[in-house]
Amino acid sequence: MSYRKSLKLLCGFAGGSAALVLAAAAADSRGYFSEERGDAVGRWSRFPVLRAAHPAWTPASPAPVPAGQTWDYNWDKRDPSLMSNGKKKESTNEDPSSEQDNSKPKATRNILLIRHSQYNLSGISDKERILTPLGREQADFTGKRLAALGLKYDVLIHSSMARATETAHIISKHLSGVELLSCDLLREGAPIEPVPPVPHWKPDAVQYHEDGARIEAAFRRYIHRADPKQKEDSYEIIVCHANVIRYFVCRALQFPPEGWLRMGLNNGSITWLTIRPSGRVALRALGDAGFMPPDKLTRT
Repeated sequence: MSYRKSLKLLCGFAGGSAALVLAAAAADSRGYFSEERGDAVGRWSRFPVLRAAHPAWTPASPAPVPAGQTWDYNWDKRDPSLMSNGKKKESTNEDPSSEQDNSKPKATRNILLIRHSQYNLSGISDKERILTPLGREQADFTGKRLAALGLKYDVLIHSSMARATETAHIISKHLSGVELLSCDLLREGAPIEPVPPVPHWKPDAVQYHEDGARIEAAFRRYIHRADPKQKEDSYEIIVCHANVIRYFVCRALQFPPEGWLRMGLNNGSITWLTIRPSGRVALRALGDAGFMPPDKLTRT
């Protein structure tokens, strides 16, 4: 049987470009292609599908390298092996291993950050910026979703602004027995000047200075690994604002915080951060709103 017939038969059985790539590679190793060995460009250029499947990277190309600094395990200043000044702790116990075990976090913290629902943009004061009828529907969807996850929530903390407070109270109707707390630190604001800048939103330097310090304080209060005394994994809900959530995500993942405005969040969406005892942080969901019907989604 000729090579071409064999190739057609192989493609018919396997289906798709994967088999074609394998067949072409085998043919090349037997010298079916006339190019000199090592002429990778000429070898693959005969077939568009192979050219698309063949990676542009070659052994001669420089390998990708990690950018920026390595992961800082003491990002929350709660690494049990380090003191607040960053130096190794000296044990005063006869059994240093026992002392270290007692000071090590053992539980995982799960932080579910909820963006408030759609609100009245025409309101002048914060008290007038209450949820719209659609916003109340969105909060109800979010509450049902959180309940459906079947998690044991420890607390529901919310920004003291009207739209976040109302969203939290609607959500809490679906989470019986979960404590509800208000916090001024979680109010909306301008965390840090975004890069790249946007022409339609330009707070002055004073607002960045004041809001940035407050939002950073909120991050340090709520986003950190578990206390060593915490024995079981926890699930905490924080209802706040898009700018705050996006800043938290950048800080927790050790991304440049000035990139916060590159992300978008729907109203009522769920962003899920997991913080391991070791200090590792994972983003399990960013702005998840797939539990809402498409006609209920907004980003105001």
